[in-house]
This record gives sequence, structure tokens and C-alpha cells, in this order.
Amino acid sequence: MTIPLSLPVQAQDNACGTDRKIDIAEMTWPSAAALARIHATILEQGFGCNVEIVSGDTVPTSSSMLSRGTPAIAPELWTSSIEEPWAKGVADGKVVKLGDAITDGTVEGWFIPAYVAAEHPELKSVDDVVARPDLFPDPEDTSKGRLYSCPPGWTCEIATEAEYKAYGMQDTWNLFSPGSGGSLDASISRAFLRTEPILFYYWGPTAILGKYDAVQLDMGAVDKEGYACNTNADCDKPPVKTAYPSSPAIIGAASWIPEEAPNVAAYLAKAGLSNAEISKLLVYGDENQADAEATAENFLKTEQDTWTKWVSPEIAEKVIASLS
Repeated sequence: MTIPLSLPVQAQDNACGTDRKIDIAEMTWPSAAALARIHATILEQGFGCNVEIVSGDTVPTSSSMLSRGTPAIAPELWTSSIEEPWAKGVADGKVVKLGDAITDGTVEGWFIPAYVAAEHPELKSVDDVVARPDLFPDPEDTSKGRLYSCPPGWTCEIATEAEYKAYGMQDTWNLFSPGSGGSLDASISRAFLRTEPILFYYWGPTAILGKYDAVQLDMGAVDKEGYACNTNADCDKPPVKTAYPSSPAIIGAASWIPEEAPNVAAYLAKAGLSNAEISKLLVYGDENQADAEATAENFLKTEQDTWTKWVSPEIAEKVIASLS
């Protein structure tokens, strides 16, 4: 399935370097979808490329890039789940990493509101918080604290339950299943809007972490072997305390992009955003119920100090003109 862009191709003053169609994978999660639309607009309107948005997801997109060289670009490819085939594809010259989509890596762990951390500066780590269930009372059982877990059915649900056990929280804390991602977001939003204490699992970049000032708790170093066991429901070893590893999220491309369109490759090599910057752009989509295209357009209009550094003044001028 392909989704044609609504904006016309500007063929004049073509800085693209190739007449070949550049198809960009629009992944199924909000940040990747918005990034796909941002890059599509800049490449089409600024560079004069022939651009097409195509539906994508991590495994099918990477498999197609490795075998057929299409789609040409994956703007936010999480390579942790495809580590071996991707590394082989790079070694074989089939695909390349042009840059980091998320410059400081993904975020995953346990959080508390900044207002709680300010009132209780001694709460730096999970160990610190575990010792104070009274500060995070379960509204249905105030004799214990409440930890809001990962949504059911996700791998992080298994990992969070394992950590809960590894920290010995069973006697003094309740592990609460939110029922869904939307319910977890609603519980977090309600707590922040009421300035109430809450201990919750979350990840980023996301609109929630862009909207609310949350503090990630120290969980120590990453124990790769322990984390692998923590995420495996069939692991027969005891769960261990470990930080959640940061997953690399790259701008991946078929190898023909730097060969045939070096200007495009050079642009994408600069086009990374931090967790905070991506979370900020997602807040607009969340608060305005905007789709990926509208979210991308808002970013291009309001964050010109950021993205214009990725391109020449001439290309930036063309993109800005197209927005109006």
C-alpha cells in the first residue's frame, strides 16, 4: 500500500541527484510516522526529489531493504530486534546507517513526577522509592504503594513484573496493570493534572514525556543477560535488578542512496533529533488529534531553528515557501 503525497514535485533546480523514486517507510508508531513526513516534505519540496510514502514496520521494512533495496529510507529504524541481519546487510553493502534518528537513544524505565522529586530530593533511585511505598499509596489499598506497569501483552510487561519481584516489592507494593496504553496514559495524566504522586513505567520518545515533567529513576547498569531473562516469561532463573537498555534508533537507507543521491545522504546524516525534541513534536499531535502529516507540518513551521540547520539556505527557503 502506498500513500501519495499531496504536495507537487518541484523538478526545477533539482538538488536530489537522482531521478529514481525515493520511497520512505512510514512506520506504525507516531514518532516514526511524523519523521517520515518531515523528511518527505524536505526532500520533495527542498531537494526536488521524486518521493513516495509507503507503509512500514521494523521487520518487514528492513527485510525488504535488505533483499530489494526498497523502501529507500527508514527514518526511525529500531535495530535492536534485527541486529544480526542488519549488521550482515551493512557488511554486504546492501544497507547503510546514515545517522541516528534519536540522537540520545530511546528511553525506558520507571518515573516519578518532578514535583515529587523536588519535595523528596532523596528519591534518586528505584531502591530509594521502593523503601517509601507510603509516598505512592494505592488508592484501592492504601497500606501498600502502587506501581503502574507496562500495558498488558507487551514485552515490557514481563520485564516490569520481573523487576518488581527482583526489588522485593511484593509485600509492600501492588503491581497495577493499566489494561491498555491509553489507560496508562490517562492514569499518568490524571496524576500530573492533580499534582498527585505516581510511580510508573514508561518509555520515550513519547507525547507523555514531552507533556509532563517526569524524572527517570536510577536503576543501575544494564545487565544484558539479566534483562534477556527478565523479558522471557519462560526463563527459569530468578529475575534481576537491571536498567532497561536503550535501543538504537537509526536513519537507515538502501546503499544506493549515498551512491546516487549523496546530497540526500548528507542531509539525513544531520537530521537527528533528541528524545526531548521528538517528544515535543508529538505533544502537538496528541493535543490536537493531528495525524502524522499535520504533526510534521507543524514541526516544519514552528521548529525552523532546528531543521534549517540540516540543509542549505536555498533548500530551506523552498521548503518554507511550500508550507505557506
